[in-house]
Amino acid sequence: MNKKTVRDVTLTGKRVLMRVDFNVPIENGKVADDTRIRAALPSIRYVLDQGASLVLMSHLGRPKGDQAEPKFSLRPAAARLQELLGKPVPFAPDCVGPAVIQMAAALKPGDVLLLENLRFHKEEEGKVKLSPTATDEEKQAAQAEMKKKQAAFAEALAALGDVYVNDAFGTAHRAHASTAVVCKFFKENLAGFLMEKEIDYLGRALSAPARPFVAILGGAKVSDKVKVITNLLDKVDTLLIGGAMAYTFYRARGLPTGKSLVEEDKIDLAGDILAQAQAKHVTLLLPVDNIIADAFSADAHTKIVDDRIDAGWMALDIGPKTGVLFAVEIAKAQTVVWNGPMGCFEMAPFAAGTLAVAQAVADTKCLSIIGGGDSVSAVNKSGLADKMTHISTGGGASLEFLEGKELPGVAALTDKS
Repeated sequence: MNKKTVRDVTLTGKRVLMRVDFNVPIENGKVADDTRIRAALPSIRYVLDQGASLVLMSHLGRPKGDQAEPKFSLRPAAARLQELLGKPVPFAPDCVGPAVIQMAAALKPGDVLLLENLRFHKEEEGKVKLSPTATDEEKQAAQAEMKKKQAAFAEALAALGDVYVNDAFGTAHRAHASTAVVCKFFKENLAGFLMEKEIDYLGRALSAPARPFVAILGGAKVSDKVKVITNLLDKVDTLLIGGAMAYTFYRARGLPTGKSLVEEDKIDLAGDILAQAQAKHVTLLLPVDNIIADAFSADAHTKIVDDRIDAGWMALDIGPKTGVLFAVEIAKAQTVVWNGPMGCFEMAPFAAGTLAVAQAVADTKCLSIIGGGDSVSAVNKSGLADKMTHISTGGGASLEFLEGKELPGVAALTDKS
């Protein structure tokens, strides 16, 4: 981690503008899952304990971006944060404007303010709605105009603080106003503790992993993970592939897949990946048995077969032999990165494979990193989350990090001198 963190500067008497990820589920006007809010508490408490005041900003959901939609208001998040901190958390009616400036200016050391949803302003994401008939010149002009508006929006946000802190790794892969553009208006752009932790663990796995290094990849599509696979082939010792994406690899090996999900246009690519793995002496394992069903339903008829899927049936989970095979490889590991479930774990008949992998990772003493999204849901469902070294809060961000991409929200932070 070569980025400056909140530990590296004096915050006493300053007003800190912090980007957090409070994109939480809201049900009946209350926060249904406060995991992301709790994840930000160490940074929030540290800043307040240093004698600074704090302005928090976040997005929530996918509003249209040009109007305030009550169902996407962050007000319930302010209420939950107030409960967790045990102190008042005023809620701003917007994230920019005279009223917000006045509320921020009134903050005293130790005070905290939460702004309304950033995405109520289309300038946050900087997306341009274009007519299908727009010419290239019109597209360029519209994008240039939006870039100016986004910079002005970011500058208005920056006016609310003296120091910027990004603790929202889950949005670090987006070059939004509050994650990247805003940094142009601050001398100090710092990482919060959650951001620091994410970069540290994921970076350690990719740059200097303890070996053997085992990557477990699942999910539906090869196309979603191809860049991760190709990047990891130069780094891992073993690659375990499950989920529906495995059946595109089956087809590349000439195996029948029945009605299983297969990306027909990615079969040749899967074959290339298998060849690359062999050339690079990476052990690449596919399921040796599968739980198949006659319909995509929890009530479907099921059976266990080897690596040949019968016509009219679809594979929806790895089989028990594969669970044991994968567990043996995981037991050897010193570093494990896992991204993507082994099957349709949301349905009980097809959850066993994912739970078997979760148990295998939990049983090791290795550095284990769970890479966001459905993998996190699966680990939480398994009840084994406390057995994992690190569970990433960023689905898309962790995936792009594993692809080897530079994340705009990370790149914009200040390097340590």
